[in-house]
Amino acid sequence: SPWKAVLLLLSPPAFSTSGARCAKDRRLRQKRAISERQLTRYFVDQRKVRVVGGQGGDGGHSFHSEPRKVFGGPDGGNGGDGGHVIFKADQQMKSLSSVFRFYQGFHGERGGSKNCYGANGAHMYVKVPVGTLVKEDGEVVADLTQHGEEYIAAHGGAGGRGNRFFLSNENRAPKFFTPGEPGQERVLHLELKTTAHAGLVGFPNAGKSSLLRAISRAKPAVAAYPFTTLNPHVGIVHYQDYEQVAVADIPGLIQGAHQNRGLGMAFLKHIERCRFLLYVLDLSVPQPWSQLQDLKYELEAYEKGLSERPCVVVGNKVDLAQSRINLALLREQVAERVIAVSALTGDNLEELLLHLRELYDTFVKTEQSQGQSPVKW
Repeated sequence: SPWKAVLLLLSPPAFSTSGARCAKDRRLRQKRAISERQLTRYFVDQRKVRVVGGQGGDGGHSFHSEPRKVFGGPDGGNGGDGGHVIFKADQQMKSLSSVFRFYQGFHGERGGSKNCYGANGAHMYVKVPVGTLVKEDGEVVADLTQHGEEYIAAHGGAGGRGNRFFLSNENRAPKFFTPGEPGQERVLHLELKTTAHAGLVGFPNAGKSSLLRAISRAKPAVAAYPFTTLNPHVGIVHYQDYEQVAVADIPGLIQGAHQNRGLGMAFLKHIERCRFLLYVLDLSVPQPWSQLQDLKYELEAYEKGLSERPCVVVGNKVDLAQSRINLALLREQVAERVIAVSALTGDNLEELLLHLRELYDTFVKTEQSQGQSPVKW
């Protein structure tokens, strides 16, 4: 009717039609600028972890009572066991960067009345990469080599006994119970047996980070000062047959690294876990072959036979005029194969990628011939 239409027009609307009352601030907020170093997630191949098992639940303390049965006797149940902390190998994990430094299992619940046992605490599962070594006081206690393999790092504490447990002919109304036991506490060291398939080894400012940027999607920091890279970065090189080769950018070494100069021991450990090496030399400096001699000396002084692993010499910065002159001299002084590239301009990267694939195929065949399963990304 027309009167209903008039009433609808005069009544205030249930919501704001103009949008002035409930409209939100729709101004575009500028995102806070984040540096490239903050965006980069470093590759971690060793981690110190403190693990504590869950504490067991206390035993129950109660007496049964109901109509016409006042003295029903003790009925306190036992407490639940604490949960374990378990390391589980997962093939999707490639780094220990997501592993925290402290884990604790869940606690067991207290025992209840009517002989009800407390619930056990849930286990804490920690995913680690396949090929993780678990060490305690320098000794290997576990080697997780298969997907889904588990290792109990810390056992949970046993649950306490309720007063029902202590019922006997001599004591028909026990009033005491036992508390839950604390969980096991350990300090373990996790290490990856394989950081990557290939490792970029060289002195500071040789162009290792720039080379990793050129052949993979990794984004390590690049600057004109030495020791830009303080943590290893791993980039994945993809091939058309879906094979993936992991290449690690190892922080730069200095002379005397085997004597732990400049964090040398920490950097040499990363090289130890690579299957084959790419020596990156700066062709623009005088006598670049001396860099190769110094690098091999440091590797051999750290571990005998480390410098004899399959390798290739990569001469970087070939786009400079002085580098072309030093390239011919380097090939005369070095017995290994020398591949001249430019990480800045991308010159001759195809030859490097093809030879990298040859080293990877040789590594896979060697592992399979020895009855071992090669680590694949």
